[in-house]
Amino acid sequence: MPYVLGIDLGRTSTVAALARRQDATWARPEVQRLHAQSTAVPSALRLARDGSFAVGESAGSPGGADNGRTARDFVGRVGDDVPLIVGGEACTAQALTAVLVAWVVEQVTAREQARPEAVVLSHPAGWGPYRRDLLHRALWEIGLADVTLLPQPITAAEAHAARGFTGATAAVYCLGGTGFEAGLVRRAPHGGFEVFGVPATLEPLGGADFDEALAGHVRDVLGRQAAPRDPGDGPAAAELLARCARARHDLTVATDTDVALRLPHGPIRVPVSRAEFEELVRPAVRTTVELTAQALRSAGLAPADLDAILLTGGCARTPLVAEVLAARFARPVEVEADPQATSAVGAALAAGQVVAPRPTRTQPRPGADREARPDRAEPGRRADRASHRYANDRPEPPPRPPVRVAPLELPRASRLAALRGRGRGRR
Repeated sequence: MPYVLGIDLGRTSTVAALARRQDATWARPEVQRLHAQSTAVPSALRLARDGSFAVGESAGSPGGADNGRTARDFVGRVGDDVPLIVGGEACTAQALTAVLVAWVVEQVTAREQARPEAVVLSHPAGWGPYRRDLLHRALWEIGLADVTLLPQPITAAEAHAARGFTGATAAVYCLGGTGFEAGLVRRAPHGGFEVFGVPATLEPLGGADFDEALAGHVRDVLGRQAAPRDPGDGPAAAELLARCARARHDLTVATDTDVALRLPHGPIRVPVSRAEFEELVRPAVRTTVELTAQALRSAGLAPADLDAILLTGGCARTPLVAEVLAARFARPVEVEADPQATSAVGAALAAGQVVAPRPTRTQPRPGADREARPDRAEPGRRADRASHRYANDRPEPPPRPPVRVAPLELPRASRLAALRGRGRGRR
């Protein structure tokens, strides 16, 4: 059965959804299970001895030693001239991102026994034409010639619109594993959405920092000698963070949970309430909300100009997020049951429009057709859809001269601790 594919490229996780053709329309997108445990596959690649890449869980755990053969957080570095060193080889971030996208397409193609009619990638709103062009070229070189790129605020808005959002203007709040972004979208005359204003970003800040804060709380409860205190403690520290991530997820629906650990003297459970967890992360959530307000001010808007605030990203399911947003802006806050999949679902909906575009309701301005025609794009590259515009798109600077830098590992400071300290200083 013919289908289209939407992929959300996250800094820590990648999610895919497909929509099947149903008579003259497209069915509701189905989120794909990319591995046995979850619909989200970690955005990680491990270089094997034969030169191939393993994706996701098979790429190894963050606490394990792999002799520098694993690449992570490359999606956020697309456009960076400094390469990542993987297994002693210099790899550009866009080349690694293209490998990840190709793997997702191959997995879905093998399952469906047919290639998708269209593929749409959801990317961060802050990407300008320079980054998009680099990724287009990397995709073309790996054999994915016909791919459309759309900013995440648009794909998130498409998903919410399919669920009933009818407003004209919205703020899109995206909180992922290691990054935050707030962007603005509005309905365009042709029936799609367009981004406008200047997105507000904060990287890195996200679920990983929430997990660190919860791990610090567990260590304080157990005492200095009872639990690993430093990422250098290896697998034990990685297990603590993984257990805290599970507890954080549990607290999105429960008011209490336990962080279960295996210590040298035996298993132990540390009870954690939602109230305790929210106290730990509240300063960071408030920071993201103020950045959302900053995005509004940059566009000359007041909260009353918004029809809603649309949430996307795995950490957007944290109940405190919607609570603080609603209190700050006094506008409806909309979040789906699985916000981690929202942008992938919206990308699949947009892919259906690539194959069968919405009819144009207004006369296009001179030159608009020339900008939007796929045959004007570079060889092997699909032009970004005309019905989803990049408003106020500013050119990015040309690439810097090549720089050779030796890999350097630095300890990761706790940004939540700094935010909490800053908050106490204001009181």
